[in-house]
Amino acid sequence: MKRKVVLGFLGTQLDAGQGKNRWEKWRPTVSLGMYQDFAADRIELLVDQRRFKTVVGQVLEDLRELSPDTELRVHDFHVADPWDFEQMYSKLFDFVRSYDFDLENEDYLVHITTGTHVAQICWFLLTEARFVPGRLLQTSPPRKQRVGDPGTHSIIDLDLARYDRIAQRFALESDQTTSFLKSGIATRSPAFNRMIEQIERVAVRSRAPILLMGPTGAGKSMLARNLFELKKSRHELKGRFVEVNCATLRGDGAGSALFGHVRGAFTGAQSERAGFLKSADQGLLFLDEIGELGLDEQAMLLRAIEDKRFPPLGGDKEVSSDFQLLAGTNRDLAQAVADGRFRDDLYARLNLWTFYLPGLKERVEDIEPNLDFELERHARVNGERVSFNREARERYLRFATSIEALWPGNFRDLGASITRLATLAEHGRITVAGVDEEIARLKRLWTGARGHSEPAGEAVDLRALLGAAADELDRFDRVQLADVLAVCRSARNLSEAGRELFQASRERKASSNDADRLRKYLARFGLSFDQVRLAPG
Repeated sequence: MKRKVVLGFLGTQLDAGQGKNRWEKWRPTVSLGMYQDFAADRIELLVDQRRFKTVVGQVLEDLRELSPDTELRVHDFHVADPWDFEQMYSKLFDFVRSYDFDLENEDYLVHITTGTHVAQICWFLLTEARFVPGRLLQTSPPRKQRVGDPGTHSIIDLDLARYDRIAQRFALESDQTTSFLKSGIATRSPAFNRMIEQIERVAVRSRAPILLMGPTGAGKSMLARNLFELKKSRHELKGRFVEVNCATLRGDGAGSALFGHVRGAFTGAQSERAGFLKSADQGLLFLDEIGELGLDEQAMLLRAIEDKRFPPLGGDKEVSSDFQLLAGTNRDLAQAVADGRFRDDLYARLNLWTFYLPGLKERVEDIEPNLDFELERHARVNGERVSFNREARERYLRFATSIEALWPGNFRDLGASITRLATLAEHGRITVAGVDEEIARLKRLWTGARGHSEPAGEAVDLRALLGAAADELDRFDRVQLADVLAVCRSARNLSEAGRELFQASRERKASSNDADRLRKYLARFGLSFDQVRLAPG
């Protein structure tokens, strides 16, 4: 059994008392030696011994009489003003930091009944933050004062997960928060949902910069705005949400737009300008496409992040702005650093919390819930509810999740597609004919963007991959293998290729590991997915 150790203040008022009458009074520290179902192996008492020498002596004498096996230690603890929060917290913090906690052999209880209210609050904060690795001990006087009645005691564990109703409320709050960050979309991608949960925890616990990476249209801007709304609802931000597309900032105007300028800073500067960084004071600044900033602007931004101060263009006097930074990019910033196009010190500052928002092709399981979200948005904006008939919905989803659907604009492409379908629908119903027209339209749009009409990969030289073994293949195997390899070449990963190749059979199964089926098929010919992807055409 671990030893029970109680830490607390000696109550200079509540614990005071002399003569026989002292036993008729409830004294919280003395009561620690009177409980039948609780016995402390050691009691650590904090008290200003110079001022309260008499009280200390009497309490120690009484505790030794009541509980002779309890070890008693007294720590001289002097605070000039025990009602001053800063003094009390600093002094207690120093005490617990220097205390030699032995968690292997001892359990710790913090007695919060004694001491000023400020001292009790400080004990709570230090225990809740785990600087004191223990639980709280609260004692209470009896309802009717009787000699020998120690009152009651209760132990409070600050691990809220132990309390079912509280844990349920926290879980519900967390679910509501992550749902808000996802704009209410019931996304099904486990990896994406875990990432949103992590972003939520970081956002509410830290003011450090956050870097959102991912392709255009993956939802970085919407997530940034939702993070701002979340933090503002919790009173963590007082200022505005300021969004800047750094790709639109060019030349001398970039510095002026970001950092502001003074009058006469350059030709045409007829008046002062605050700049985006100053406008975001006490708020959230979202710098989208941050990889497009020039090196000079990057250097000034780094200083503004670290010092919360910066000079406007043409000015000698610095201005201050305390903002939280979110940055977005579709570039590989690590590669940009290697190429000398992005400062390594700024990248290191941004890279503490980096999250990659995958594109639509990497989240095909989320296409259906986003389809429903877009239909709901169309209904809110236009005051008209539109829906698919069953066959049309199945046909659209089959195409949308196939390898034919390129989605280069990601969720923007999907949103535009649903808007077109809903707008052209007659009598509020999207039909198969409407879906076929939209699929044809998407293919034309993507053909123009990609410069070719077939999304399938280039032909693969079987002999280059298989060597002489290619000549031994039956024609049936050659034709089948060539088609499989073409799909692999055009897919981003093994799972995507498997979904395309086994689309029909997977729909008839409750679950199917398409990637494993494809891996085993390639292994029959001594091939791996990476070999096929890297093979010459």
